[in-house]
Amino acid sequence: MAEIKRIRCGSVNSYLVEDHGRAILVDTGRKGFEERILAQCRKTKVELIVLTHGHVDHVQNAAYLKSVLGVPAAMHRADLSLIKDKNIEPLCYQGFLGMVVAEISSKSMETDRIPEFTPEILLNEGDWLTDYGINARVIELPGHTGGSIGLDIDGKAVIVGDALTNMFYPGVSMTYYDREAMLKSADKISALGSRTVYFGHGCRLENRDWSRGNDDAER
Repeated sequence: MAEIKRIRCGSVNSYLVEDHGRAILVDTGRKGFEERILAQCRKTKVELIVLTHGHVDHVQNAAYLKSVLGVPAAMHRADLSLIKDKNIEPLCYQGFLGMVVAEISSKSMETDRIPEFTPEILLNEGDWLTDYGINARVIELPGHTGGSIGLDIDGKAVIVGDALTNMFYPGVSMTYYDREAMLKSADKISALGSRTVYFGHGCRLENRDWSRGNDDAER
């Protein structure tokens, strides 16, 4: 079974998923954390970078890490436009905290640059990553962005990017492109059953019915 190591990059998580000396890196964090991520990657053999979606806080180090590690990057086709134009999808929000997060995110999108890179691999629902040493299946989780994806790993864990969040409390993201699609994606994660959920923001916890709020997550 794969080991999933959380790499904290400020408020954002990257994950190193390793099994028998082979690994993939999921998300790359913001500029300033690239050496922290690289130090972990150098402890194993990273063969692929998977990007859960195209927002700057998850892809800003992709070009650098791709180059240094000499590995391809993979993401969903629907988010390719986001890495070229950060503002192409309007950022909607829910509630007061959502408004605060949306304002901070919007300011970041105005100032933070995504160094140019081209993902070599375009992922779709049901694709497997066994060629890269990891028993993981791609699941499409649109809503936070049009091309958000997750990874169902060994039937035991699921990395969800920002389809769900545990930033202030566990639940669906407070910011999104399409709320209805995001809620359907949350139901899709719930339907996976017994899984440990790894978020793009915050600590892991066990899968549940995400249509209901809960505040007992790990902190």
